[in-house]
Amino acid sequence: MPMVPFMQKFRDLGVSETRSVKMTGVPELPDGDYGFIELYCDEPNCDCRRVFIDVFRHDTGQKIWATIGYGWESLEFYRKWARGSCDGKELMGASLAEFNPQTKYSPAFLSVFQALLKSPEYVERIKKHYRIFRAAVDQEQSGPHTRRLASIRRSQPRNPKPRRPPWF
Repeated sequence: MPMVPFMQKFRDLGVSETRSVKMTGVPELPDGDYGFIELYCDEPNCDCRRVFIDVFRHDTGQKIWATIGYGWESLEFYRKWARGSCDGKELMGASLAEFNPQTKYSPAFLSVFQALLKSPEYVERIKKHYRIFRAAVDQEQSGPHTRRLASIRRSQPRNPKPRRPPWF
């Protein structure tokens, strides 16, 4: 599943609403300001309800300090969504993302992220970002022809009484 940074589609909103933390004096982590960059799936018709978080520090360039996966739905949702390809447990909740960049500090960043999730506002922000990102992906996938047809249909006057087909 291709994951794309939220900021790629919504730069201003992404910049203003990216969660960041300043770590100082925490034995498990180097001091610094860390950004928790959201990435969402841009696969057409996907409804995974997950986010990947890449942890960056502005003064270390493109280095990813941790990659965290987070799914906010129930186990039942993920089992149904996965259609038997996995048991769903690895999709729900927060965990280090397998096969993605990690460092020796990744477990500590997972703990920081889990603490951030205790804020209902942050969880709702992630869900909101997911919804608007998915809406943008779906609109892009529909293409200009489909969007134009929808626009034409909306602009046509509605007949309050449905017309019967001529063969009735």
